[in-house]
Amino acid sequence: MLFRSTTEADLDRVTDVTVDEPVSWIAADRYLDELGQAMYRPEWTWIAEDAGQVVGRALWWGQPSGEYPLALDCLHVDASAPDRTAVAAGLVSASLKAFAEQGAPKMPLYNVTLPNGWRETPAVAAALAWRRDAALAAGLTDEVERLRLEWAPGTGVPAVNGSLDFVEASDGEFLRVFRQIAVGSLDGETRRNLAAKGAEATARDEMDFYLGCPGERAWWRLARNSEGETVGLAIPSATPYNRNVGYLGVIPEFRGRGYVDEVLAEITRVHAEAGAEVITATTDTGNAPMAAAFARAGYRTAQIRMIYSAPES
Repeated sequence: MLFRSTTEADLDRVTDVTVDEPVSWIAADRYLDELGQAMYRPEWTWIAEDAGQVVGRALWWGQPSGEYPLALDCLHVDASAPDRTAVAAGLVSASLKAFAEQGAPKMPLYNVTLPNGWRETPAVAAALAWRRDAALAAGLTDEVERLRLEWAPGTGVPAVNGSLDFVEASDGEFLRVFRQIAVGSLDGETRRNLAAKGAEATARDEMDFYLGCPGERAWWRLARNSEGETVGLAIPSATPYNRNVGYLGVIPEFRGRGYVDEVLAEITRVHAEAGAEVITATTDTGNAPMAAAFARAGYRTAQIRMIYSAPES
């Protein structure tokens, strides 16, 4: 079995792959479109070959301006393979090793999108099972289940009571609030990062991530109460596809007062007034308070995402 990145000569073989399982995958037209935008690249596209035949495909995705990929969007091994898990694990391991040798500062994650209620659908559960085993075998051992949420204009912008003012602030002020919000967070990735590298590095990484997103820095706001105290932050953001909630949070001593609803409503308002036809968001299934806040604001759960990532060192 040969695992390798592709060249332009492999394009037809890459796009000929189809997936007949009920999990997320990347069709040829989308791959070609985003290949043209440098979100997929030949060197980020990996295949498994057996006797000259393509039996597996891994499509790694990144930002157009990025040097390294951020996520594995599609992992497929042909059903004819005697051990799909072993082939997939070899393919992912070879990809990750190459990215590390090229200098990637952080290993990209693997993202599998599933329909709601996937556990009650045997075909979906089976399609995830061998992919999950492959991700774990390749070292992507941190597993998180996340809700992918959507808001549409017909839902209406959430009502607010006007208890907060939203103001511009410097990067230094935002970094301080990122650091404060990380403490006691129910977000799985934030908790792992806190344990591995502390609040300062966690805050810097989260802020740098949103600075690198397609959304504009000018949209960011700190939330202050009537006494002028900073209680949290609101970061409307964007993906290459949609306006996005981005990041929001309330400083620990101000939690439990309903401020999260005001912050989320502000982000929703910013995007709605800009004409967004859909606003997306994600939160861990284990973060029940945040999931409840999204529900109150009219966001519906559109999909489930299983995310596999390498532990922070």
